[in-house]
Amino acid sequence: MTGPLEAISPRDPAHGALPVTAMSSDRVAGFSRWLTKRPIGEKTVGIVVRSLSKKYGTFQAVKDVSFEVPTGQLVALLGPSGSGKSTILRIIAGLERAENGVVELTGEDATAIPTQNRGVGFVFQHFALFRHMTVRDNIAFGLKVRKLPKTEIKARVDELLELVQLSGYAHRYPTQLSGGQRQRVALARALAPRPKVLLLDEPFGALDAKVRDELRTWLRRLHDEVHVTSLFVTHDQQEAFEVADQVIVLNYGRVEQMGPPQELYENPRSAFVTEFLGSVNVLKGRLDSGGTVVAAGLPEPAVHLQGPGENGPVSIYVRPHDVELTHHRNGAPTWEGRISRITPLGGFVRVEVVLPDRTDVRVQITRDRFNELELNTGEPIFLVPKDLKVFFENEPNSYVI
Repeated sequence: MTGPLEAISPRDPAHGALPVTAMSSDRVAGFSRWLTKRPIGEKTVGIVVRSLSKKYGTFQAVKDVSFEVPTGQLVALLGPSGSGKSTILRIIAGLERAENGVVELTGEDATAIPTQNRGVGFVFQHFALFRHMTVRDNIAFGLKVRKLPKTEIKARVDELLELVQLSGYAHRYPTQLSGGQRQRVALARALAPRPKVLLLDEPFGALDAKVRDELRTWLRRLHDEVHVTSLFVTHDQQEAFEVADQVIVLNYGRVEQMGPPQELYENPRSAFVTEFLGSVNVLKGRLDSGGTVVAAGLPEPAVHLQGPGENGPVSIYVRPHDVELTHHRNGAPTWEGRISRITPLGGFVRVEVVLPDRTDVRVQITRDRFNELELNTGEPIFLVPKDLKVFFENEPNSYVI
């Protein structure tokens, strides 16, 4: 995005959507320069985490985690509950201490630096606003603690209020705001002291789906203007894909895979990443000595191995949108099954098919394709998988093809 911030919803801001007024490009550019202002010669390398480990008693929350967040990027830490996401974020902020490892912020070793001196802005899931303070006073709190001149505080707060599109709410209290508005106030407060990096711990988790969708779109647009290095924790795959430049997938305290969202989706390196990043069908199969993978109980399609030839049971993964439906074989490798359920989903239709070995396969097709095929529950159908991911069953991190 290269233009000014735009309004993304015509709804009244009192209900959590963004106002129809937008911040001018000059004002946004000015704020971006103010936010990123650093002493000449200072290094800006984003966030570096090296060999980070953390235990709580006998529970290993984080296990030898290493990654980098490039300067100016918004990177998501994505994983299920208990995967170590928030612990890593709190260690970076200095709110938790790691047993081992190093944290660097903009080129400086911050491992032993106190929280208040790390230059980190932190946005919590549940807003954490001061209820007895107005919106203006909440945003100004960190600046007042630093004893900045009143004129400078006022100018910065005014600019932040416009940036988060709450200029008309400066004298309201948190209880007079919607959840979406309160989270924008929390974000403005975190940005106020010119943080080196911004950390967000599931910032939209406490909001309803509609407001959450609006806010993550707004956050992406905001980040494209101010370019503050940001690390964003979420368990929501769609949220990570919509917001982040890069995604780091965590599981049981370890990094499973990291990279651009679409790269992870198309080329997962483990069974966990394949299953966690979107809906997927899982079929049991076997790799034979000839280097061919065949689904259990089904003669085809046979998948020819492109890697080393090892015998053994495998799991075959195929996403619902990577399966075509047809009434005839047409010479293509197919699985034959019977339609058990049809579920319209707006512009798409989910078709559930039972294979001969009683495996259920979900297929997602467009409404136009569904109407063209004239499908009905109970009738036979052929499935043509277009993209299979195969992993050894007893070694889920061992990618076959």
